[in-house]
Amino acid sequence: MGIPLPVPDHTTLSRRGRTVRVRLPKKAQGPLHVVLDSSGLKVYGEGEWKVRLRGPSKRRTWRVFHLVVDSTGGEIQAVELTEAGVHGSKVVKPMLKQVEQPIASAAGDGAYDRREVYEALQTHSPGVAIAIPPRRDARIWRHANAPGPPHPRNENLRYIRKHGRRAWERHCHYHRRSLAETAVFRRKTIFGDHLSARLLPVQRTQVFIRCRALNIMTHLGMPDSYAVT
Repeated sequence: MGIPLPVPDHTTLSRRGRTVRVRLPKKAQGPLHVVLDSSGLKVYGEGEWKVRLRGPSKRRTWRVFHLVVDSTGGEIQAVELTEAGVHGSKVVKPMLKQVEQPIASAAGDGAYDRREVYEALQTHSPGVAIAIPPRRDARIWRHANAPGPPHPRNENLRYIRKHGRRAWERHCHYHRRSLAETAVFRRKTIFGDHLSARLLPVQRTQVFIRCRALNIMTHLGMPDSYAVT
């Protein structure tokens, strides 16, 4: 076509992927209703020479990508990639640094029932409503006679004990958590469930680029779903 467009080779892209910074385009305004979730990604390919020399590995190599999704518009507010052994609660605080708007409410599954998650959310947005189901054997963290306002985790636990878990889910709109699973499904459907890069910094860049592209597609328009009667 006669366009003077230089195309970088694979080595250049790999080298640049270690240091390039990717920003997520965001349009959400005002207090956010976010959902926390994570899922696994397989590191694709072991190298032909390594397979011939030692055979294929019996253990699969995985990475875990963590998301903070705006439940109102489906926009990804923050993303992080870690090794498989890192618990999701450990990356909540660094991910919240990517969220620029105040958070009105946050939801997540029982894996986020950790003190550090509550502390990170309350530090980012004091007064945030947190909908994280306590574990089955959960106990009160701070009793009512303790100084300070009531802990939101204790309030969730007391409500569940009095009204039941399903009533609590309706009360705090816990169904919003499924929207994070929808974002994970969209990401894996469009870009696959694997990573082609081998180094963790380059894999992290690869995940950020895919999430950036997903946000751009989300801004173009999302389908409206209606119940069939």
